[in-house]
Amino acid sequence: MVITIVINDAPYGTEKAYNALRLANQLGKDHERVTVRIFLMADAAGCAVANQSTPSGYYNIERMLKSSIAKGAEVRICGSCADARGLKNVELVEGAKISSMSEFSNWVVESDKVLVF
Repeated sequence: MVITIVINDAPYGTEKAYNALRLANQLGKDHERVTVRIFLMADAAGCAVANQSTPSGYYNIERMLKSSIAKGAEVRICGSCADARGLKNVELVEGAKISSMSEFSNWVVESDKVLVF
């Protein structure tokens, strides 16, 4: 089974990215035969920026995204969304890649389930 998780909100300010990555990490932990794909759109492009610093005791989206990748998730970032936010040339979390709507549309077609946060 292939599950694509689409995240639209910024890494901080709401808990949508946090909850989406909680689910991605649980899927990766509990279901070895499930392929998890994460597509970051709009303000969620910022989720893949490397070297995030959060206060002690506060969740860190970068660490959560790295955990998803370590569990086998594929992570792509909307290229035009990243470009609009000045993120095309910043350091990204290792394993996250700039992508396109073409790749995203292929992921949607290939997925058994698409979840949007």
